Amino acid sequence: MFPSETQLVAHLTGLGQTIAVAESLTAGMVAATIASVPGASVVLRGGAVTYATDTKTSLLGVDEELLARGGAVQAQVAEQMASGVRTVFGADYGLATTGVAGPDPQDGVEVGVVFIAIATADGVMSDRLDLDGDRERIRRSATTAALRLALAHLGHGDVE
Repeated sequence: MFPSETQLVAHLTGLGQTIAVAESLTAGMVAATIASVPGASVVLRGGAVTYATDTKTSLLGVDEELLARGGAVQAQVAEQMASGVRTVFGADYGLATTGVAGPDPQDGVEVGVVFIAIATADGVMSDRLDLDGDRERIRRSATTAALRLALAHLGHGDVE
């Protein structure tokens, strides 16, 4: 465990709030990392691994035309994934990851380009990451960044 997931679970527990996760390139790593913290069952509502592009539409309601126009690796896709998973699981927060872990580019997007997003009742925001390393390092870095985004959004920006 790392401080960010421990802090996230503690912070959400203290607020009496919940989170759900939609993942593409991280394939469940974000949800598993949160679930590694004792007591996570109080805050983690669930997760959806939407690795295949069409599952982003069928499970999370991501706009099919948006995906057809620009592929799965876009800020708007991450934002719609975060909003969709929040709705599907009835969570206070929805967290999402989409990107290219490699080894090859996808839909003209270079390896290491990742979008993470968080959705709340007040709206949604996303960040673009340009990560270096092999496939595993990119996935782990995206997971850490997503957890840190959630903490920062919750006003807990002093993560380690």
